[in-house]
Amino acid sequence: MKKYLLGIIFLIMCIAVTACSGGGQQGGGNQETTPAEETTSAEETTPEETTPAAVLPDGVYTADFNTDSTMFHANETCDGKGTLTVENGQMTIHVTLAGKGILNLFPGTAEDAQAPGAQLLEPTLDTVTYSDGMTEEVNGFDIPVPYLDAEFDCALIGKKGEWYDHKVSVSNPVPAVNLTDGEYTIEVTLTGGSGKASVNSPAKLFVANGELTAEIVWSSSHYEYMTINDVQYDPVTLEGGSTFIIPVVLDTDMNISALTTAMSEPHLIDYVLHFDSSTIK
Repeated sequence: MKKYLLGIIFLIMCIAVTACSGGGQQGGGNQETTPAEETTSAEETTPEETTPAAVLPDGVYTADFNTDSTMFHANETCDGKGTLTVENGQMTIHVTLAGKGILNLFPGTAEDAQAPGAQLLEPTLDTVTYSDGMTEEVNGFDIPVPYLDAEFDCALIGKKGEWYDHKVSVSNPVPAVNLTDGEYTIEVTLTGGSGKASVNSPAKLFVANGELTAEIVWSSSHYEYMTINDVQYDPVTLEGGSTFIIPVVLDTDMNISALTTAMSEPHLIDYVLHFDSSTIK
């Protein structure tokens, strides 16, 4: 009888072990993942690559042009800036360079620039005027801008015929001034000379047929004339200070000279005027 009961117990235990073993194989927790399933899972979790798009409204802006090179940069007269144009969502910046040493640019790497069919950027001929009054013709380029505030590739080739890789970026776009005809005021700063002279700021700004002129009132009534790019301008009045009407260029250091008779003999003194477009009212 005892042997009979032990046999039944043993049989029940075998059935239980077999059932537990089979259930483990059918459960999803211990199943191995096939290579195909692993590939699919990885693909599903990989972020899609995106191309930055222009976010600026169509128009013309001034913007900072930054590079990784002391030899490849905006001309010193441009204060590190270029003219950014946005048309149909596509951005292009015109940059006036320091000279004519750079012959071509390419919006990409030096390797891609040398590939068959590569479309190189051709230079424009820009004229700049330095603080000492000297003018020079230099190369400028219209560079496609894929996005703002991040570096992108821009290769160059110089007179030695060798391509070089560079990184550039464009940032801080400010809408260019588009004024209708009329009278405005604008902040103006004067530097140069002995530092004793000054001009009234804000100054009156006049716009007529797209041409900008400003009324410059000196702190002294002893200025007999001003010269800008070798053109002489005479005062309109000497009451309350020497007053002149002169052509102006916004957001640029304008090199001017003024003849003063306040000393024992007349002196032609060099100055710099700067008109800040962000202050126009």
